[in-house]
Amino acid sequence: MIRPTYMLTAAALVLGACATSTPYAPMDGRYGYSEQRIETDRFRVEFHGNSSTSRETVETYLLYRAAELTVENGFDYFLVVERDTDVNKTYSTLGARPAPFGPYPYAYSRFPYYAYGYPWAQDVTVHERRRFEAQAYIVLRQGEKPEDDVMAFNASDVLANLGPQILQSQQAAQ
Repeated sequence: MIRPTYMLTAAALVLGACATSTPYAPMDGRYGYSEQRIETDRFRVEFHGNSSTSRETVETYLLYRAAELTVENGFDYFLVVERDTDVNKTYSTLGARPAPFGPYPYAYSRFPYYAYGYPWAQDVTVHERRRFEAQAYIVLRQGEKPEDDVMAFNASDVLANLGPQILQSQQAAQ
């Protein structure tokens, strides 16, 4: 007889195998990009990826959105004043069953083998899921980008260079 928990676990694994990377799109409540205007030329930009989206992709999408905002607002380049990428980790196990008697005091004194889960001990597979979230504060500027500032990005160059990666990921998601 197949237990319901095994069926649910199998269904979750099948659905997880079909998961795709977060598409480049406005935030849908959990995933995607968002921005908040702080001043006329200053924004906070964020991109939240799902567990199938790599850190590199999340940071690329963040830079691309910053470049789009720069052009949309009539500026030429942007300065990244502050940026950070957070990782949220969650763990799930497959194959673990709790011992039926629990961690009661008698299990450790009269029946010590229950403390180790015997005879219910079995191999356990632990899955780690990572979700990356990138945030940046940017300042928009006009004119020539200062060549000596490594945190200054020419918006049209960023759009031209990162655009093919954004389009490829959009086509893969469809």
